[in-house]
Amino acid sequence: MNEQYAIDIVTRNAEETEAAGRRLGEIIRDTGARPFIALYGDLGAGKTVFVRGLAAILSPGSRVKSPTYTLVNEYPQGRLPLFHFDMYRLRDAEELFDLGWEDYLDRGGVCAVEWSENVWDALENPLVVAIDRDPADESLRHISITGGRYENLSL
Repeated sequence: MNEQYAIDIVTRNAEETEAAGRRLGEIIRDTGARPFIALYGDLGAGKTVFVRGLAAILSPGSRVKSPTYTLVNEYPQGRLPLFHFDMYRLRDAEELFDLGWEDYLDRGGVCAVEWSENVWDALENPLVVAIDRDPADESLRHISITGGRYENLSL
């Protein structure tokens, strides 16, 4: 079995959080990896900001917004399509399949899933991006990226 991939990043503002997403996007683009990205974090933690950075690399020119009401936003402009899901309103993985989850998987893009804890059973070996606010300084974000089969990715 591969080693566990793990990296920790501290960002001081939204621009740095977006830059961390861009860097991961570059690595995904350059390695050809197609990970499920399971995003964790409280409301306002910076999950969508991080995805904006991913999209800047994987789907240049895309205007990223939270998919809270649409449940999924597609950014197909790049070589690797990016599918940005928000599972906040879903109760379990069964509801995910009603959205056509398998169709997205068949299209071979990168799936970034906010509130992934609601559909954890449907994710296969995700690359987990956890974004936490620093309790001592609300402007700081601690970003932890871990995953079992992506040890060749390095920021």
